[in-house]
Amino acid sequence: MSFSLLTQKSLSLFAAVGGWRTVAEGVASRVLFLVAYLVTGQVSTAALVAVGGVVVFAVVRVFTDRKYWQSAVGLIIVGASALLAGSTGHAVDFYLPTLLWQVAGGAVFGVSILVRWPVIGLAIGAARGGRFGWRRDPARRRRYQACTAIFLAKYGIATMVLLPLYLAGALAPLGIAATLLGGAPALGFCVYLSWRFLRARADPAVIGT
Repeated sequence: MSFSLLTQKSLSLFAAVGGWRTVAEGVASRVLFLVAYLVTGQVSTAALVAVGGVVVFAVVRVFTDRKYWQSAVGLIIVGASALLAGSTGHAVDFYLPTLLWQVAGGAVFGVSILVRWPVIGLAIGAARGGRFGWRRDPARRRRYQACTAIFLAKYGIATMVLLPLYLAGALAPLGIAATLLGGAPALGFCVYLSWRFLRARADPAVIGT
């Protein structure tokens, strides 16, 4: 299987979950909350602005692309974050789900390395339709372990940065860090590093078989 076919499958999966519009909406919701709170100083107002922004995005998506469940997912995530911040009265709690996601992601990726079922290997196997064939090749398994470690480092760094900021109540730095480290920018960088790593070692997942 060529890299182009793998890319097509990956892009199809990416499109299925909403593509770049979902990424942009996730970033925008965090930014909207942060800006609104810095301007008004009111958690409830900032939460309403963030939710309102996502509602607008959802309505536009439904009417233009007929994407229903992707819109619902965005509303649920932002709604839960806004509800948490509004119920506690602490603006930093809007970013608590992002922090918890980093902790959970780090745990999953770390355990997968320890039990030698690296998440990246499972993802590539599913995308290529080969399922678990890569596990019979020790060299490939080690490469996928290394790629999984890249993502584990990302989750670890994000947790180490976000947790102190959250505990200190440093909203502006927390909001910026959550957007960059807890969202698409950091994940995209990890994907790029993994691709370069596998390509440099002529892995069939990116070179072709």
